[in-house]
Amino acid sequence: MTIELNDAPAAALSGLLPGRLHLPGDAGYDTARVAWNLAVDQRPAAVALPRNAAEVATVVRQAAAAGLRVAPQSTGHNAGPLAAQGLDDVVILRTSEMSTAIADPVRGIVRVEGGATWEPAVDAAAAHHRAVLHGSSPDVGVAGYSLGGGIGWYARKLGLATNSITAVEIVIGDGTLVRADAHTNAELFWAVRGGGGSFGIVTALEFAMFDLATAYAGFLMWDLADIEPVLREWAAWAPGAPDEITTAFRAMRIPPLPDLPDFLSGKEIAIIDGAVLGSDERGEQLLAGLRALRPTMDTFARVPAKSLVRLHMDPEGGTPVAGDSTMLGSFPDAAVDAFIAEAGPDARSSLLMAELRQLGGALARPHLGGGVLHRLDAQFLTFAAGMAMTPEMGAQAHADAVRLNQALEPFQNGRQYSNFAENPVDSRSFFDAGAWTQLAGIRSAVDPHGVFVANHPIPRLFEDGHPTA
Repeated sequence: MTIELNDAPAAALSGLLPGRLHLPGDAGYDTARVAWNLAVDQRPAAVALPRNAAEVATVVRQAAAAGLRVAPQSTGHNAGPLAAQGLDDVVILRTSEMSTAIADPVRGIVRVEGGATWEPAVDAAAAHHRAVLHGSSPDVGVAGYSLGGGIGWYARKLGLATNSITAVEIVIGDGTLVRADAHTNAELFWAVRGGGGSFGIVTALEFAMFDLATAYAGFLMWDLADIEPVLREWAAWAPGAPDEITTAFRAMRIPPLPDLPDFLSGKEIAIIDGAVLGSDERGEQLLAGLRALRPTMDTFARVPAKSLVRLHMDPEGGTPVAGDSTMLGSFPDAAVDAFIAEAGPDARSSLLMAELRQLGGALARPHLGGGVLHRLDAQFLTFAAGMAMTPEMGAQAHADAVRLNQALEPFQNGRQYSNFAENPVDSRSFFDAGAWTQLAGIRSAVDPHGVFVANHPIPRLFEDGHPTA
């Protein structure tokens, strides 16, 4: 049977947000539904672009009344797991038109709207010679990144970004706007800090600024042919490195692209980038072993802290990618061998990059007063990705990324990190034992009718009459 558009539940929303509520068939629908990850073809029942918290609340109430669910999305970097759940009865609520970032130097915070990206937040803090715990790309959404954890260049010294959040304003399942902080709605505040988007639509966040105007930061680069001694040295050094340094290692095969500088375009490289929150002398001391391996480029220097948001040289703007990730409890010589076999110069791989993030330090220690994700119990985090210009390219990139992580299976610890989980996974793997039942209880309290859909969902205590915890 053919269902006419006017008979679809989403048609009940057609009078909301004139020009900013798009149904299938509308002129603006195909533009509005596009995620940052262009390989994800998300086709929701509707796309709403509210401009303030009141409009967010209205959309939530009206969607629920029409029997629809609502999924928050600011940029859509991690859109794959959402689309995989099926969006026929889902309104994607894009917060991208709620994007202001304002620093309050007296309170020592930056306040951002729910759709802000990191660049304006970084700039707001830098105007007062301070820094925030941003990610590795300026166009990642602050809310999604922070609610999922947030591992940046200050992480081993200052911890996860989620635990720098001091307050959130969030529309819950009945369309009510509430504030959650350490003293008000404290259980909800605990849950959203690391629990993701299952608990409501965040319309604003406040998070701490840090007295950090500069850092000793940059990258060291080698030809990919020299990966073995470099990776062995870094892998042996990283677990015991002091907290003030945070680094990442990548093996990269970069296609020849006209927009890239000559030292990257068409090159196969091994690269270590990072930051030292200390003096230049301390940085030189910490990097001495790696520099002894004679990199072809060495850019480490004293730089403005705000420049670190582009240190990783992540692509900006919509990009089609496919990948996979896992967490590692150790990375011994056998793991180095396995990584090189799948990502080194002799590997037959479509991967653009195979990355290892250095964890430990403050990331490994419990954060007093932190959220549900208050630490990461692992030594390293992988992320492997390739270009997905066509479905066939995407399938190959995903297969190669999975194969890399399967080669590292003996060293995995059974945990996952939600911000890097590009595919559906069991959300239990994100959290310490015992947290799941608490999260499910809080979800049941704030969204009893299951209005919200998250990339990596936390279920209610009962779904379809069956217990989930």
